Amino acid sequence: MRYLTLEKAIGEWQKIQPLSESDKARLSRRFTIDFNYNSNHIEGNTLTYGQTEILLLFGKIIGEADVKDVQDMAASNVTLKMMKEEALVRETPLTQNFIRTLHKTLLREDYTVYRNLPGGVQTSYTIHAGQYKTRPNSVITRYGDRFEYASPEETPALMTDLVDWYNQAETEGRLSPVEIAALFHYRYIRIHPFEDGNGRIARLLVNYILTKHDYPMIVVRSRLKSEYLEALHAADMLVGSAPHLGANASLQDIRPFLQYFKNLVAREVYNDVCFLTEHDENLWWYDGERIAFRSPNYGKLLMLMMTEPSLTLTDMQNHLEINMSAIKKLVGQLIDKHYIERGTTEGSWRVFITPSV
Repeated sequence: MRYLTLEKAIGEWQKIQPLSESDKARLSRRFTIDFNYNSNHIEGNTLTYGQTEILLLFGKIIGEADVKDVQDMAASNVTLKMMKEEALVRETPLTQNFIRTLHKTLLREDYTVYRNLPGGVQTSYTIHAGQYKTRPNSVITRYGDRFEYASPEETPALMTDLVDWYNQAETEGRLSPVEIAALFHYRYIRIHPFEDGNGRIARLLVNYILTKHDYPMIVVRSRLKSEYLEALHAADMLVGSAPHLGANASLQDIRPFLQYFKNLVAREVYNDVCFLTEHDENLWWYDGERIAFRSPNYGKLLMLMMTEPSLTLTDMQNHLEINMSAIKKLVGQLIDKHYIERGTTEGSWRVFITPSV
C-alpha cells in the first residue's frame, strides 16, 4: 500500500475480521517462528530460521547447534505461550510477579558469567533468573560511550511505578494501545530491571499489550536491528541519560522511538493482511518478507518439494519439463536464500518458505 500509515494498516486489518480458524492457525504458526527466531537472534542466538522452525514445531534440532541456544529458543517459546494466555484474561492487571515469572521461565535457572579483565584477571558474576538485578548494568553504544541503566537500588521502585502507570493508563484509555506499548517498552528498557533477557522480555510485553486490545502481534526483525537501536538511541538523546528520566519519559520525549514503533506496527499488521488475503502461486513469505518470484518454476518446484515424500533432480526435471542445468540453478538459489534445505534422507527436502495459497 502506498503511503502506508498505522491508521490505514489497522483499517485493512479490521476489514478482514473475524478471521477463520484456518487463517488464525496460519498466522499463529508464522508468528511463532518469526517472533522467537528474531527476538533471540537480536540477542546473538545462532540457530538458523530453519532450525528454529523444526525445533518449535517438531521438537527436533537439525545440524550443529549450540546447546544453550537450543534451550533458550525452546524457553522463549514457552514464555510466548504464557504471555498470550495471560493477555487473553482481559480483566487481570499486569503485575511485577508475572514479569518476573516470564523472566524465570525464559532464563530457566541462575548461571555464572565469566569475564577476562585487562591484565589477564578473571572475574565472574551470577545472572539471577526471575529476580531483579543485584549489580549495575550498562551498555556500550554504537558510538562508543557507556550508557547506564537504573541501579539495583532504584529498580524495585521504578518497576512498581512502571506497572502502576501501565495499569492506570489502560483504565483511563487516553492513550492508544500502540502509544502505551511504545512508551512501556521505552521506559522498561531504560530501567533494564534484570541482569540478562531485558530485550526479549520487553518485546514479549509489547505483544502482551497489543494482544490485550485485539491487535495482531508484531516482530522486531533482526535484519532491521540497527533501525530499532537507532530509534531507541535517538529517543535517549532527547530524554537524557539519567535513568529516572528514562523511566518517567513521556510520549513527547520519545518522539523518534514512537514514530519508529508506529511504522513498525503498520508494516507488520499490513503484512499480516497481505499474508492472509493475497493468493498467488508465485507469492511466498519468508521471515516477514513478501517474496514474489518472477518465474513460475520457483513456485512449482517448492510445491513439489512440499508434497512429494522424495524428489530427485531428475524427478524435478520431469515435472517441470526444463533442462537439468535450469533445475540445478533453481535449487541452488533456493538453498542460498535458506528457503529450503536437503532432508536427512535421500531425495527429501525441508521447505521453510511459506506459500500464499
